[in-house]
This record gives sequence, C-alpha cells and structure tokens, in this order.
Amino acid sequence: CFVYSSPGGSCRAPGLSGPQTADMEEASPRSLLDICLHFLSANLEKFCWERQDGTFCLQDSAIFPQEVADRLLQTMAFQGQLNEVTVGIFRGSQMRLKRACIQKAKISAIAFQKAFCHHKLVELDATGVNDDITITDIISGLCRSKWIQQNLQCLVLNSLTLSLEDPYERCFSHLTGLRFLSITNVLFYNEDLADVASLPKLESLDISNTSVTDITALVACKDRLRSLTIHHLKCLKMTTTQILDVIRELKHLNHLDISDDKQFTSDIACRLLEEKDILPNLMSLDISGRKHVTEKAVEAFVRQRPRMRFVGLLATEAGYSEFLCGEGSLKVSGEANATQIAEALRRYSERSFFVKEALFHLFSLTHVMDRAAPEMLKLVVLGMRNHPSNLPVQLAASACVFNLTKQDLAAGMPVRLLADVTHLLLHAMEHFPNHQQLQKNCLLSLCSDRILQDVPFNRFEAAKLVMQWLCNHEDQNMQRMAVAIISILAAKLSTEQTAQLGAELFIVKQLLQIVKQKTNQNLVDTTLKFTLSALWNLTDESPTTCRHFIENQGLELFMKVLESFPSESSIQQKVLGLLNNIAEVRELHSELMLKNFIDHINKLLHSVEVEVSYFAAGIIAHLISRGEETWTLSSSLRSTLVEQLHSAILKWPTPECEMVAYRSFNPFFPLLGCFSTPGVQLWAVWAMQHVCSKNPARYCSMLIEEGGLRQLHYIKENGHTDADVQRIVTSILDSLEKYIVRHGKPSSCKKPPATKPN
Repeated sequence: CFVYSSPGGSCRAPGLSGPQTADMEEASPRSLLDICLHFLSANLEKFCWERQDGTFCLQDSAIFPQEVADRLLQTMAFQGQLNEVTVGIFRGSQMRLKRACIQKAKISAIAFQKAFCHHKLVELDATGVNDDITITDIISGLCRSKWIQQNLQCLVLNSLTLSLEDPYERCFSHLTGLRFLSITNVLFYNEDLADVASLPKLESLDISNTSVTDITALVACKDRLRSLTIHHLKCLKMTTTQILDVIRELKHLNHLDISDDKQFTSDIACRLLEEKDILPNLMSLDISGRKHVTEKAVEAFVRQRPRMRFVGLLATEAGYSEFLCGEGSLKVSGEANATQIAEALRRYSERSFFVKEALFHLFSLTHVMDRAAPEMLKLVVLGMRNHPSNLPVQLAASACVFNLTKQDLAAGMPVRLLADVTHLLLHAMEHFPNHQQLQKNCLLSLCSDRILQDVPFNRFEAAKLVMQWLCNHEDQNMQRMAVAIISILAAKLSTEQTAQLGAELFIVKQLLQIVKQKTNQNLVDTTLKFTLSALWNLTDESPTTCRHFIENQGLELFMKVLESFPSESSIQQKVLGLLNNIAEVRELHSELMLKNFIDHINKLLHSVEVEVSYFAAGIIAHLISRGEETWTLSSSLRSTLVEQLHSAILKWPTPECEMVAYRSFNPFFPLLGCFSTPGVQLWAVWAMQHVCSKNPARYCSMLIEEGGLRQLHYIKENGHTDADVQRIVTSILDSLEKYIVRHGKPSSCKKPPATKPN
C-alpha cells in the first residue's frame, strides 16, 4: 500500500516563425495533425526503411501536402530530430517543401543539398545549424536551383559560420529574389554587407551583432529597404553623425532597430530623437538599452510621426508617461507596467539580455497576484526555452514562474502550459545543479498540488532529480519541500518505477537519516511526516527497497519512532503502513520475528484510531498467513494474535474517507486462502471492501481485472468460510456485480494465482 500526500520583434520573417510558442499552450487539446506529426517525428524509424547510405526513406509512397510537409520539418527541428539520417525523408518527391525550418539541425553540406535544395523554397530558416555546414555551403546549395535563386524570398542564417575556407568569399548576390535576410551573431563584414546591399529586391535586413564596422553600403539599397535591424553592432567605428547621415538616406524605412545591451555609451538614440526631418515613414523604432533617452524626446519624436505604432524602450529611463504606457495603438516594450513587459518578452524572446531585464521587472510586478495570467506565463516559458543555458535568464524565469503559479494561481493555468513549465524547471535544475537559489526557485514552483497531481511530466526523472538535490543540501526549509515532492511523486509512479527509484541505496539512506534526525530532536513536523510518507510509498510492492530499509537499521529506527511519539496517530499510521509493506515480503519474514516488535504491534492493534489498528492488523495478518512452520516465536502468542486480530477487526467503525491506496490487490490474494486463520482472511476482505466502497471506479475495476472475482466466489462457496468473512465477501461481490452492470466487465481480466486453502 502507499499513501497520498499533498503539500517578437524576432529576426524571423513574417510567415517564417519557428515552432509555435505563444499559441501552442491553449487549454484546448492539440490538433490531430499536431499529435500525428509529433508522434511521427518521435518514432520516425518505425515508418522508414534505410537506404544504402544509412539515411531514412518513408515506407509509404503517399505524397505529403506542402503545408503538412512544412509542419513535419518544423516539428522535427523543434524536437531536435534533424540529423544526417532523418533528413533523408525529404529527398525525392514525397515531401514538397515551401517554408523550411531546419533550426539547430545536425547535418552536413551534402545532406543539406540532397534533402532541401531540389524543393521550391520561398523561405528557409537555418538558425543555429551545426558547424559542419557554413553559410557559403547553404547558399551554394540553394543556388544549384535556378528557381530558388529567383524565388527564395526569406532567408534566416543566424548564429552560423560564413565560410571555413575564405571568410571574405562573397555569395549572396546570386539570390536575386531575396526580400528578407537575417544574418545575426555571425562574422559578417563590410564587404559582405556591400554584397547584400546589391540585392535588387531586398526590403528587410537584420545584421545584429555582426562584425560590420561601416554601414555606408546600405545607401545602395535606400530605395528598397523598409526594415533595418542593427542591434548591438559592437564593431561599428563610425561617428554618430556618420551613422545618422546613412540613416537619413533610408527614407523608406518603416522599422529601425538600433537597440543595444547597455554596453556602450553612444548617444545615437538621443541624437536620432532630436532629428525632425529624418525617417518620415517610420512606424517602428527600437532604442531599448540605449543611454540618455528621455520621455520628452521620445514623445516629441513619436508625435511628429503619426504613423508610429511601436517604440522599444526596455532598459532605458523612458516609458513611464501616460502617452507611452503601451495600452493604446502605440505599442511599447519597456518595464513600467505589465503590458510593456509582455511586449518586451514577446519581441525579444531570442535576446537573452533583454529577456533577463524583462523577467527581472516582471518578478517585482508579480509579488502579489489576484488572478491567473496564463498569457504572461507563456512568455516566460518562451524565454526559458530559448535560453536553456543562460543562468541569469533561468534564475529570473524560475522566480517568475513561482510568482505566477503559487497557491491558487496554478488552478487557472492550462495543464499543457504547466507541463511545459515543469519540464523547463526540471531541465534548469539538471543544468545548474550547484546553484542554490535556482534550485530553490524550482522546488518552490514544483511544490504545488496542481502540478504534482494533475500535470503530465516525467515523474520518475523528477523524483530522481529532487532526491539528488536532497542528498546534497541541508537547508531545512528546502528539505521539507523536497521530501514533500518526493512523497507525492512516489505515489504517482508505477510499481516498476517505484522499485527502480527505491533500489537506489542512497535514497533510502538519506530519508532514514532525516527520520533519525527528527526523532532525536523529538520533533514532529511536516518534514518528518513527508519523509515517512516518501519511505512508505517507495517500499510499496518493492522488495529491494524493503531490503534496503531493513539492512540500514530501518526497523530499529521505526521502533524508536513509535516509542518516541506514542500519541501521534498520524506518525503511527505512516510507520505501520511502511512496516505493512515490509511484512508483505516473504523473504523478510524472519526479520520481523522479534518478540518486542510483535508485542508493540499487538498493542497498536487495539488502538482506538482505526487507521492505526488497521495497519497493525495488516502486519500481523501477513506474518500469520505463512503458517505455523514459519512462526519462530511461541505458538501461544500466535494463537492469541489470531483471536485478537479477528475481534479487533469486528470492532472497527466504517471510515468516513479512503484511508489507504493500493497499486494492486496482489498482496491480498495469498491471504484469501487462509481458511484455518479466518482473522487473516477477514483483514484482507475488509480492506478490499473498504477501498471498493470508497473509490469503486478505481478499485472495482482493478479487482475484476486482476482476477479477484474467482477467488471471492471460491470463498463464498466454500463450506469452511467463517461467517464474518462470508458476510463481507457477499457485500463485495454485490458491489462488483453492480459495477459490471453499470460499466461492463473489463476486457483485460487476469487469472490470479490459484488459492490453496491452509
């Protein structure tokens, strides 16, 4: 048995977004298409055969519609499934790609050419592909297709290497149809900028964080350029006046981003705001992170350009006036209010410095929350997912997650959103195991009934992670949360997972150490209770864990616990529940054949608390059930226990609620054959009746599926059955028949081990 315990302005082109983020965690179920594509991506080898070169080819000869093929590729990229082998499915004509997302793919130049360069691509996002393929390789491959040269409109090449052989090799001018180019975080030089500026249809350019020192070449495309992003151009050697002279030439710009990470003291933003005759068609200006920005200057600049719809002011001193609040038609990214912060998280999701800044201000803003804010939590998730290795981002994000999900707020969040959050918190704990504050933030968020009980995530891995933390830290408050989480998670694991987790010797040792510490302090607190619950759950149907418990002096310690807290029924119940699990293990029978132990359990059998008496009776029932030949104490003691067991059970009142939970009825089946000791049978059938009456949906189905019907009928029809046992068995069978009438008989009924009378 076990116990339940509770304690945007991205650099992508319009239409070329990565995997869904802000909209993917709605409360509604995933679409059938999404479910199918995720399954196909995760199990690709089941649907493919291997070519001679080892690459995959789909078995089915059906042709995928272009939109579905695009989505499958995007899904594979999002799941990290794109590699030399898997991209083979995009060779040939089964897949027809138009908008290709191969972010973080681990492929070679040859694999790229074979898989993607024969498609009629209009968009390609190759952000962060591995170092084996360069920008030159990608463009050379694309230019093998005359159609792509003329029709590729959008190209994203962020965080790549330009060329391994010749860093000054020009390669962009062949893509004559290109309208949007993003080439950030790249060793991209002035000569490359000149090459790009010659593209005849270029409208949008992002060269953030590149090696460009002079942007004068942009004048060559002044009549075409509508959007320019030059965020954090750290190598720029032009004076402010020279930069403004170039910008003044770009009269058709609708969007300009000159934001920075607060690393430079340039007065470019201040000077730009003072210009009255510059950028007449501007609709969007981003100066986040720039120095010397004032409310007055920003407001005057915007009022002079009535078409303005966005201004970026995060990490500046502006944005606090009513005009710049961001609530109206003018959107503002900043830190003055929740609307500005949300805009910042949405626009800067790929810029770690700005994400950290926005999260820092969000944390301050969300200390007191009176209603759930799932849209804001989605944006926090986006930042965490995009920067998994950035400690400042993860630290700030985990703190925000706690503020947004604490207490009753989690109940207002979609389950799928909480599942994503939980996955990211566990990843952060794993990635930064030695950062105490981050670990604390994550544990605070995880210690939520809503998350631990309702949200789907890998509970086994989570339990191991939290257990490892518990073994390496001694913070008392955090210790309480950790054992609370473990006790709840252990109750949710399968029998196999519980056994695997409990088989780790260090886990049992650490939990026993906590029990010993609290017992020596004569202290009953929530930490002790959760620790006892965790041990109870971990020993459930796990002989290995039970053996670890015995071998580490667990029995002696638990006897001390019972002696130390004689009036604490909640402690007694948890201790006896675990000892009940030990008693179920036949191989450990002899370890419990101790006179002092049996006498103490017999005393608790007569407790006025039914929960205490019940588990004491279970221990006695299991020990008696194995026959006189295994009983190594006096036979008179055994006879007395048999009589007292029977009489004690008959005195139990009906509990108001379910006081115990079982993973299966397998431990009871050996007891049902004890006709010579009816008290043993009586305890087993009383337990069955109790859980079946309190939770019929779970336990009636379980009892039928595990073959309990046959055994119960055998007891009912046996002439040697005790009258008290007969009465309860009849009641259980009536309940099972009613359940079958209402729900039908489960199809997966097992045949239980044959019951042999003894």
